[in-house]
Amino acid sequence: MNAMLRLVGWVLALALVVLPIVAVLNGWVGASQWPLTKLRVTGQFERVDGALLQKTLLPYAQHGFFAVDLAAAQDAVSKLPWVERAEVRKRWPDVLEVTVSEHRPFARWGDDLLLSQQGKLFPAKGIQVPKGLPQFGGPESRVSEVVELYNQSRELFAPIGLDVRDVELDPRGSWTLGLDNGARIVVGRNEARARLGRFVRLLPQLLAQQAQMLQRADLRYTNGFALTWAPMPAPVAVPQQQGQS
Repeated sequence: MNAMLRLVGWVLALALVVLPIVAVLNGWVGASQWPLTKLRVTGQFERVDGALLQKTLLPYAQHGFFAVDLAAAQDAVSKLPWVERAEVRKRWPDVLEVTVSEHRPFARWGDDLLLSQQGKLFPAKGIQVPKGLPQFGGPESRVSEVVELYNQSRELFAPIGLDVRDVELDPRGSWTLGLDNGARIVVGRNEARARLGRFVRLLPQLLAQQAQMLQRADLRYTNGFALTWAPMPAPVAVPQQQGQS
């Protein structure tokens, strides 16, 4: 009987020590004694919504210094629009600190994604997409190849005054480019850069011989190209102002 009483007493004493620690770590008590009262944000960003960032972190800060779930807070911030990477820390005695790296948009990808300058795809939903971005498309596993051909083709077309506005790689591995003059260039699957190089060398001569505008070029031929031409748009008549008498 005495042994049982001693065991019960020991368990109660242990509980009195352990329960307060557990309570503090879980935020049952201590949020008022050790509150997180300051939010410190570091990192250069232009598009991340500061008010939304604060609103996202507030529920985690309310648990107090010892009970804040840093991993969950970091995950929540990482899911905000424009956030590429986030790191959340706490600084004694009352600071919740977050470092944010922002996506820098490089191109559109398909209908629902953007491609960052760091080569990462991220959702475009809820984002005001900057104007003038090129349009890319293709399997997400081949992002680097799409960017590489885009850069190469821009270098090829730039000396003749044309720019590449979109690049598409279809599921069969065939390339298609869109130029800023509206022309579509079907490149095919093999030797894309070499085919484009041959085409660009002849393009100024081809354009000079035509009174029409190039609509489509198919480069999937061994010894030539298939070209489709369209009439030049009619000039817009500008009404002349009548002179006052």
